[in-house]
Amino acid sequence: MKILLIMDPGIPIPPPQYGGHERLVYMFAEEYTRLGHEVSLLSGPESHISGQVYPFGKNNLKRSKWQKAKELLLVWKFLLIKKRDFDLIHNFGRLAYLIPVLNSHVKKVMIYGRPVAQKGIKAVTACPHRNLIFTACSDYCVSTGNVSGRWETVYNAIDFSKYDPADQVKPDAPLMFLGRMDQIKGLHTAIEVALETGNRLLIGGNIPDTADNLRYFKEQIEPEFDGKQIIYLGPLDDRQKSHYLSQAKALLFPIEWDEPFGMVMVEAMACGTPVIGFKRGSVPEVITEGKNGFIVENKEAMIQALQKIITIDRAACRAFAFSKFDVSIIAKHYLNL
Repeated sequence: MKILLIMDPGIPIPPPQYGGHERLVYMFAEEYTRLGHEVSLLSGPESHISGQVYPFGKNNLKRSKWQKAKELLLVWKFLLIKKRDFDLIHNFGRLAYLIPVLNSHVKKVMIYGRPVAQKGIKAVTACPHRNLIFTACSDYCVSTGNVSGRWETVYNAIDFSKYDPADQVKPDAPLMFLGRMDQIKGLHTAIEVALETGNRLLIGGNIPDTADNLRYFKEQIEPEFDGKQIIYLGPLDDRQKSHYLSQAKALLFPIEWDEPFGMVMVEAMACGTPVIGFKRGSVPEVITEGKNGFIVENKEAMIQALQKIITIDRAACRAFAFSKFDVSIIAKHYLNL
């Protein structure tokens, strides 16, 4: 099968550091190639995959609306010329990219990794269209956009082969928090849990750049860093994430918003590390109680769940998560659609 993946410019594929969707696009491109398909990629400059790359636009997350309008026209021109060259268009970018091919024979899968703007879904499905499937990364995320058209839940994926699991850790192993240090991610709660239970807490992630979250970081988070019990590691690449997660007894995920998926939960599970997460968004879909972690309502319940963390078999935690979230599983799910 001839497959075209589309991604907005802004960050090259694969991303040099952070870039969740860009990382997904690269993984699927390589997995589809491994399965014997002919894969092409329409994305920003400096991207590369094993197949053909068609670069367009600029890699600048703060590029102007005019630049984005020009990029839209470039994609429309490309699809009008090339639409018969592909059996499947797998779109991780803007829904508007698909307008020229909505009613064409080529199969189209539109992917969402965040809450969906229903206005766009209604507008597109009101037009003549065929062979169009919408997917989102969790049942929760599907529920935000499922107002029209065909919808399916397809979870996000990681490549489990990139993570080195640890089947056992020491009793005094640290806890870990991984992610943006925005207030809605709940790092302040993770710090409180560590301090109240006497555990060390390893923290990996970027310092916020928005004014409100930077103030939160400076006033509530940074003063707690002591390098001994509350330890800030900085931004982590894949190798570093695997190293530190495999050492941790648990990943804390005390979110204060409805997280669409939460990739860091699966990254922890790939290392055999169970997750204790607040019951928001997709957390009940990613964590299966007692198998790869615990779902809790608040800080007090998170502390109580820590006492049960040794009951989870780390090898079984990884194996169970692999069966649901490895790229080999999810790529086949997309192709089966």
